[in-house]
Amino acid sequence: MLTSGPGSGSLIGIVAKVAALFDEGDDPYLWLEDLDGERAAGWVRERNAETVAALTGGESFAALRAEIRQVLDAEDRIPYPGWRGDGFYYNYWTDAARPRGIWRRTTLEQYRRPEPEWDVLLDLDALAAEEGENWVWQQATVLRPGYRRCLISLSRGGADAAVVREFDLVRRAFVEDGFTLPEAKTDVCWIDADHVFVGTDFGPGSLTSSGYPRVVKRWRRGTPLSEAVVVHEGRPDDVAVHASHDPTPGFERDFVGRSLDFYRSESWLLTDAGERIRIEVPEDAHWDVHREWLLIRLRSPWPVDGVTHPAGALLATRFDAFLAGGRELTVLFRPDDRTALSGYAWTRHHLILATLVDVRSRLEVLTPDGPRWRRQPLAGVPADAHSRIVETDPDHGDAYLLDSEGFLTPATLRLGQVGGAVETLKREPAFFDPDGLAVRQFFATSADGTRVPYFVVGDPDVAGGPTLLTGYGGYEIPLTPHHDGGIGRGWLARGGSYVVANIRGGGEYGPRWHHAALRERRPRAYEDFAAVAAELVTRGITTPERLGIEGGSNGGLLMGVMLTRYPELFGAVVAHVPVLDMRRYHRLLAGASWMAEYGDPDREADWSYLRRYSPYHNVRSGRSYPPVLLVTSTRDDRVHPAHARKMAARLREHGHEVAYYENVEGGHGTAANSEQRAFVWALTLEFLWRKLAGRPATLPRQVSSGDAVQRGGGFAWGAPANP
Repeated sequence: MLTSGPGSGSLIGIVAKVAALFDEGDDPYLWLEDLDGERAAGWVRERNAETVAALTGGESFAALRAEIRQVLDAEDRIPYPGWRGDGFYYNYWTDAARPRGIWRRTTLEQYRRPEPEWDVLLDLDALAAEEGENWVWQQATVLRPGYRRCLISLSRGGADAAVVREFDLVRRAFVEDGFTLPEAKTDVCWIDADHVFVGTDFGPGSLTSSGYPRVVKRWRRGTPLSEAVVVHEGRPDDVAVHASHDPTPGFERDFVGRSLDFYRSESWLLTDAGERIRIEVPEDAHWDVHREWLLIRLRSPWPVDGVTHPAGALLATRFDAFLAGGRELTVLFRPDDRTALSGYAWTRHHLILATLVDVRSRLEVLTPDGPRWRRQPLAGVPADAHSRIVETDPDHGDAYLLDSEGFLTPATLRLGQVGGAVETLKREPAFFDPDGLAVRQFFATSADGTRVPYFVVGDPDVAGGPTLLTGYGGYEIPLTPHHDGGIGRGWLARGGSYVVANIRGGGEYGPRWHHAALRERRPRAYEDFAAVAAELVTRGITTPERLGIEGGSNGGLLMGVMLTRYPELFGAVVAHVPVLDMRRYHRLLAGASWMAEYGDPDREADWSYLRRYSPYHNVRSGRSYPPVLLVTSTRDDRVHPAHARKMAARLREHGHEVAYYENVEGGHGTAANSEQRAFVWALTLEFLWRKLAGRPATLPRQVSSGDAVQRGGGFAWGAPANP
């Protein structure tokens, strides 16, 4: 291996050439992208064994895992229901006795009771044992109206790809010769009892470069899938195509569309005669039809008839009039500097609007009244909690299920009627003692002067203690206050502080907050997170040595950038299912669908900014990094585990302290059941607590024989690179 020092005057030139090769994609760890290859699998087993031996041997880990498992499997947690329109409360439930879970339903009268009587529809543990498969529940789509049949999606090991099987809700059995689809990333929905729209892997050329359906077909019961009729096609570089059926009585409609990228799409109304009528909304707008109404949620400014509606606005108009060319648009929501639209839900006669004001929820009811819409606060919403709508039944009535919680307040589930009474149905148990703890919101100042909100949870009288900071900052997804029993028991109860940073790239302030960190502006999100970290130290809440960070997926990319760009700010880093190789992310699994968020590495202009922060390409020797734990899943078919694998190999190659754990199941959630989930989070919190609270654990630094990659020039890919 090349080393620096006396007599190595040509080293700088050699390193520059090696770096150039790596920059162009000549990747020494491509073999770790071989998902189940013998060499890669052996490397994973070695890394897992090292990490398990280093972190799981003590009594504290066993106790922590047991505490988290108790939270995950608690019998008295809320069985959150789903409404399908038939009056039943459906619930998918797992616990210690049923790790794969049961799908069940009950009546409202029973659900009101402390211990309802449930009608079990499907037992996944029994099914898995009978069929020899590790089934993981994904979803069920019930036929409307009628409610006698459904399409159940089951995943092997927690992957996004699923098997679809028709199920009879009356007989509680799968339908022989019913609609059945093999494992794929399938999009399927009912048209009527004998027809479905289906987009799936029909064979060569039927998928996009992102791995999603490029073709959608109309499939008739009793005929082979090969005879299904094509109703819509996209292009290979689209993200996906889709079709949907609206069964609302009197408003039955079919829609088809293609997702051009993650944020832009084209949509059409498909008439009975096969005619396509374009829905002329902006490509990046989200639209929704309810009975006679069309809602349009803007992501960019939209000029219409001399009026420019701002990004983040919600507009309403009558659907048929809009298709005919009318543009009478009513503004239902207009954002400001502090307020953003979080979401909305229709009941039969009303629209419930959810907004965020400095990341605090507000809900109101809007009711169409002639040319105007009446507004009133939604009943039952507590002022001191974050609230969200769990369910409505827009076909049949104006009932709603409301869930409210806070960092220190367990969730409460309420049933309300718009304009009527509100009753409490269920309360989540308190999994940890909140006495002495407080929730505070502060605003950090980022590098460009932007105010960035963040929440601090913990004992306000304790200074300089272990602190866990998390963030996401992407895809217009906001991080809102939530009650996490695992964090409560595994971190807050130990005396740690917990911090949530609402950085740019997320949706806390709507599209503008997201756009501010999109593509070449992505570093703004990283500057925001670094500003929050620095202010935590300035406020005396913690010190750099006692500040740990954790994030997953896009948040895992955030962790990788913090590790390589701001290592002096942190004492430990954890990244779950992370995106880390920004040179090849678009070539791995679903990565091509994210180019609207990050950019296209094959374009020189895009790679010029991606390479500046791509964690995998910015690992350096000679710079002190905090210890890092990388966690992923072999069955993650969204973010390839090679991101974490290759990053671990690079860090080891450069002599940095890194632990690696890859679960063989779990998909993008890293775990397929409560036992695995408890293990992963106990591993995470134990690692952080040891590193931040002064309990050192020896983690592997050395380069193993499997890490070294010989080049044709006779040297290993281990030459230290200059910062």
